[in-house]
Amino acid sequence: MSQFRTITSSIARHVLSTGYSRARRLGLFDPGATPILYLAEKADWSIRHDGLSYCKALEATHPGTTRFSVRPEHATGRIAHFGSQFVWQAWNKTLDPNARRLVTFFHGKPEDGPQMKEHVTYLLDHLGDLEFVVTASSLVERRLLSWGVPEKKVARVPLGVDLRLFSPPDAHEREAARNFFGVPTESICIGSFQKDGSGWGEGMEPKLIKGPDLFVDTVAILARHFPVFVLLTGPARGYVKRRLAGLGIPFSHRMLQRAELVSQAFKAIDLYIVASREEGGPKAILESLACGVPLVTTAVGMAEDVVRDGVSGCLVQTPDANALAQRAGELLASPELASKLAAQGLADVRPFAWDKVAELLFERVYKKLLARST
Repeated sequence: MSQFRTITSSIARHVLSTGYSRARRLGLFDPGATPILYLAEKADWSIRHDGLSYCKALEATHPGTTRFSVRPEHATGRIAHFGSQFVWQAWNKTLDPNARRLVTFFHGKPEDGPQMKEHVTYLLDHLGDLEFVVTASSLVERRLLSWGVPEKKVARVPLGVDLRLFSPPDAHEREAARNFFGVPTESICIGSFQKDGSGWGEGMEPKLIKGPDLFVDTVAILARHFPVFVLLTGPARGYVKRRLAGLGIPFSHRMLQRAELVSQAFKAIDLYIVASREEGGPKAILESLACGVPLVTTAVGMAEDVVRDGVSGCLVQTPDANALAQRAGELLASPELASKLAAQGLADVRPFAWDKVAELLFERVYKKLLARST
């Protein structure tokens, strides 16, 4: 119980100082007369968290400029920044015609499946409705330009990380986190904190672009040589859990209700693996580096912008379980190498603090839009 109280009291302090309740008190949910509205879905998941983080940081440096909302009718006569292409497509036709629009396009390509092909086609067919297409990574920026999105409309603004919340644990915090999540003392704990099943149910059907099959295959290879324990968070993890159980690989799954709790999961693990085939970030890359956790990731999303291969982490160019397991095995077999990379990762992640990336959003996008309004 003492470990539980340590974790929950730490989280409570952070939520009270920077979380949702304070966002409401600061008025980040109230559009008021602000010229820019950041619009996201109502689901309490990644895109909503991104929007709140950008808005909170911008309120501190450019007060009265940007507000967060889940109601498109608030965009009347304003600049509407849609937090994803999915939200934009759903609301674009019903939006006030006088609202100026920009959209964040995190990831996706037509070959990812019929639904993604539809979203890409819609984007390209409705470029005239948009003043900017924002993306988080160089990889997707190049993709957008290759599709014919005008260079003047493309802006790259990375995702961010809360460096106060995501930070390396001391010995007591690490022990408390491992006890809280049920990590056996002698195990090597590998983390995977995402949603990688279809829908919002059990997730028995894998969402293959997230690489749940590759993750399990990678862990299975590592389990032949190391005492592996897997810590999972996030919804729709049924496919991964079923396969791990079938292989006899011990694991724990916690469905965490707040992003703040994920930071505690990072404090419990020895290695984080991103096995995705397609990503917009993922934020887990930034969060693992910020927590001093050795990282192995496929070259997706922001990975090439953040991770220096062999310097701050391990970057695997192709989504292949053997390649991922080889790089992960090198780190697990050499704690000295893992520590060296993790230390450099701590330094390299600092430019991605939310206040810094929010300022990039203002300078590269919002400032230009506001200038056009005068």
